[in-house]
Amino acid sequence: MSEELSTYNTLFSLAKARYSCRAFASKPVPMGDIERVLEVARTAPSDCNTQPASVFIISGRALDGLREEMYRAAMHGRARSSDVPPIGTYTGVFQERRRDCGWSLYSAIGIQRGDREASGKQALENFRFFGAPHLTVVTVHEDLAERGLFDTGIYLGHFLLAAQALGIATVPQGAIAHYADIIRQYAPIAPHLRVVCGVSLGYALEDHAANSFRTARAEVSESVVFVS
Repeated sequence: MSEELSTYNTLFSLAKARYSCRAFASKPVPMGDIERVLEVARTAPSDCNTQPASVFIISGRALDGLREEMYRAAMHGRARSSDVPPIGTYTGVFQERRRDCGWSLYSAIGIQRGDREASGKQALENFRFFGAPHLTVVTVHEDLAERGLFDTGIYLGHFLLAAQALGIATVPQGAIAHYADIIRQYAPIAPHLRVVCGVSLGYALEDHAANSFRTARAEVSESVVFVS
């Protein structure tokens, strides 16, 4: 096997193995490993090398306070304060994929279709960060608009694969960005930085039912057109 193919297979295996963890052990990740993840993430390309992503790693008592307040806000339906507008309506195949993802999770943990109380309770676990010992808040400078958001997504992809390579479980979470004002009470995020999403990270509870399913991916032919 050529060196190039071996490297490709390593990357492909990491990408295939990565999943969104929804049940974490309380054991913290060593700071050295978090720094290794960040070293990879910072190599991500960006428009004219603007490097727009800034991240805040929240742990310990600060995270405990944020977890409690965020959960309470979501449970009581507090007004949202998103820096980046959420998707208003999911349509067509996007709604189908969203529903499939949700019901795959609910089925794995024994929630019956139509049980809104149980599914709502599970959805609230987003705001407890699924028990993760660390939360990465991903932000982008407002001056860079949509291009900055795009490049921050590339940074996030590098971050997730680097974590996977070190055996660190992750789950990117758009939902928590709905409460950007609460997050700012626990992290020194300047007004010019837009909160894009969070990434909970730690070590997976491997035997937890919420980590037992995997989402499907569309075939290449569904999203790629070759033109010659």
